[in-house]
Amino acid sequence: MDKLDKLSFDFFKFFSRIEYSLKAASFHTGEGYANPDWTTFAQDIDSKFQAIQDKKLNEAKQYILSNPPKKQVIEQGKIAWSDAAPTPGNGTDLLLLYVRRVRNNLFHGGKFNGNWFAPERSEELLNSSIIVLKYALESNEKVKEAFEN
Repeated sequence: MDKLDKLSFDFFKFFSRIEYSLKAASFHTGEGYANPDWTTFAQDIDSKFQAIQDKKLNEAKQYILSNPPKKQVIEQGKIAWSDAAPTPGNGTDLLLLYVRRVRNNLFHGGKFNGNWFAPERSEELLNSSIIVLKYALESNEKVKEAFEN
């Protein structure tokens, strides 16, 4: 298995476990569809997450914010990329929105059609996203407990 293929698998597996953990820890959108509520989670952990002083996390945050993933769109019937910036509630929400964009671009075919598009950038975004998710997970005990059990 190619290094980037394995990294993307590890990212998906980790991301999926965190989404389950969010819902299990009551960060969900309520009755009906079982959707995680990333925005409420980001609001809950923002002050703790932003206060973390760690070189790896700071580098990951800086990479994502300096090289934000674009949003895949259809323009005039063709696949295109939009630089449209999301409207986050806070700094943590913005990072987690970008991490979800990395996931969406990968999952919905924006980064891979049998060959990796911009493999170096994809690798950096995946690695940085994993780091951000790890520290976000550590910022809430209920989510961390759901993840570990």
